[in-house]
Amino acid sequence: INIDYSICNAIKHAANGINNSMVIYDVGCQWNLHFVEHVKNSSGLTLPDNTEIIAAVRKFHLSAHKLARFARYSLNFIVEAGQVDGEILETLWAPLTRFLQQHIL
Repeated sequence: INIDYSICNAIKHAANGINNSMVIYDVGCQWNLHFVEHVKNSSGLTLPDNTEIIAAVRKFHLSAHKLARFARYSLNFIVEAGQVDGEILETLWAPLTRFLQQHIL
């Protein structure tokens, strides 16, 4: 439920009238199955009216998922997803580690 809480708050904070929100998550194909149900059944979870969640799985994790779900959750096939891999945090680890070692550690 922690991820549900985080997603709801992020969408409420950033949506500003945008109805579609894409959530790129390693297990987006599983998380997406019950997200709407969790929101409806929880007094602590809310979304703006008319919000549509588009779930996707990060490119490097998608190969571990079932082939039948590949097209549905692949960023290559989701309309308006653009050309992203969903791996921004991982791509920043090496430069951030170098920065931290030079400036903090």
